Amino acid sequence: MYKVAVMGDWDSIYGFGALGLDTFRISTEESNEQAGKTLRKLVESDYAVIFITEALAARIPQEIDRYKSRPRPAIILIPGISGNTGAGLAAVRKSVEQAVGSAALLQQK
Repeated sequence: MYKVAVMGDWDSIYGFGALGLDTFRISTEESNEQAGKTLRKLVESDYAVIFITEALAARIPQEIDRYKSRPRPAIILIPGISGNTGAGLAAVRKSVEQAVGSAALLQQK
């Protein structure tokens, strides 16, 4: 059975544990290399979905890009405690545009 993981700073992810998701705390003091290593470990495990805070994703974009063409896991950016940067929405928009070939469906009002 596939699992769901959440990666990011503790304040942003601790509530997901109450929902039964596996949480992986990556503090700002940890190196980008360590964050990438944690992501690789999750990808190699039975995780179908990995949520990553936008702030953490900004630190390891090359590592995330490595897995975009794979059907699994789905790597989804979420806002953290520091707020929404728009990176998550932009990633979803890009995926939809690639899937349907048009930006018309997601035009901002």
